[in-house]
Amino acid sequence: MKKSIFYHAGCPVCLSAEHDIIDLVGAQNVEIVHFGEDKSRIAEAEKAGVKSVPAMVTPNGNVLHINFGASMADVKA
Repeated sequence: MKKSIFYHAGCPVCLSAEHDIIDLVGAQNVEIVHFGEDKSRIAEAEKAGVKSVPAMVTPNGNVLHINFGASMADVKA
């Protein structure tokens, strides 16, 4: 089974959402991408349709924007 990808920037809103996502779907079913630790994944997230973080891209390619922590413009700055 393909994993979902959860993108975030490390802010308190993002970290809270990360914990909730892991509790909901299980750590084995989601890849966590922290842009503060891996900025090289920003372009990948934008190509997938991520407009703000925290956000999760499902295995089907759907983008779920969760709460609002930061825009992608803020993340790239």
